[in-house]
Amino acid sequence: MSDQKRSARCPRPVRARSATILALVLTAISAACSTPQGLLQPVAPAPGTDSVNMLAATTRAPSADPGVLFSGERGEGVSFRNIVVSIPREREVGTVQLPRSVPGNPATDFVVTASTPLPKARIADWFRSTSGRSKRVFVFVHGFNTPFDRAVFRFAQLAHDADARAAPVLFSWPSRGYLLDYSRDFDNASYSRSDLADLLSMAVAAPSVREIVILAHSMGSWPAVEAVRQIALKDGGVPSKISNLILASPDLDTGVFRRQVEEMGSKRPQITLFTAQHDRALQVSRFIARGATRLGGIDPTREEYRSQFAGLSGITVIDLSAINAGDRFNHDLFAASPDAVRLIGGRLLQGQVITDSDVPAPLAAAGVIGSAASLLVTAPIRVFDAATP
Repeated sequence: MSDQKRSARCPRPVRARSATILALVLTAISAACSTPQGLLQPVAPAPGTDSVNMLAATTRAPSADPGVLFSGERGEGVSFRNIVVSIPREREVGTVQLPRSVPGNPATDFVVTASTPLPKARIADWFRSTSGRSKRVFVFVHGFNTPFDRAVFRFAQLAHDADARAAPVLFSWPSRGYLLDYSRDFDNASYSRSDLADLLSMAVAAPSVREIVILAHSMGSWPAVEAVRQIALKDGGVPSKISNLILASPDLDTGVFRRQVEEMGSKRPQITLFTAQHDRALQVSRFIARGATRLGGIDPTREEYRSQFAGLSGITVIDLSAINAGDRFNHDLFAASPDAVRLIGGRLLQGQVITDSDVPAPLAAAGVIGSAASLLVTAPIRVFDAATP
């Protein structure tokens, strides 16, 4: 093959992008291999620590290892478990301090202090005992490449740092926890969407629950949006108790997302998107799936994306592209950035809508998707409201 033909078929930008993605993949694999296993084996609580009492609902298969609890394979039905996570107080907001060895030290590490199976018949009792005066439930759906223990600890960190004042509910689908299992993870996420819809319907039916806020991360956005859409098609709209659907770094096709939202009908929750154009995990997702830019990686100022949202009311886009926090993938900014965590806890978990006035100067910026309005201020956090017709 001539050099000219080879250059035409394999342009240098593609080669460079492939090399960058390969480096990120190898980094993620190395990090996963260095983390100890069996982190969910309960240890005795220690004084001077905080705790998060969560309900975990999972479609994963149980593991024979009591420190793992659930594997990355599909289980038969849904398993429920009450898990209490101890969180050390001497840590920065947005960080998850995993033990370097098992068992961990509650004074310095995230550890589990209690883990109890819970029958489905007692879920309503759990809602009643934990939702408190706010009667609010906070549902979290994790993303791709997430073992069960990482989902537990990340959600505990987010619920704690956001000062959720809501009953924390983790929905965990069977992610295998390997970066190269993207296709299998997507199938498992799709497999679990009806079970998530059932869990949400249980929360809606519970008299002790007044409000439900859903936060889905990455690939978890797919079963989350599908579950809400499924409820809407079944019930003629989304129940008013489901007040806010938050999608953080959503690994979704923009056109598919618009179709899902349209099929929810006018009776749908407020939808908030956390996006970042430097989200390298979504760049890997785009490369693996050979698709277009994912919803979580869009630039909301570009006309092609503003037109995608035109006519859809109730959608807010929060652009975190100028923030760096957490790992080098910039995929967990919603939970690792203290500013983003405060927005989630201070506004979204209270059933409110974020506007540019909620982001303190000089962080604030505003624009309108689907209109000719221009960006007012360049800032680390940019807030956009979807235009109404």
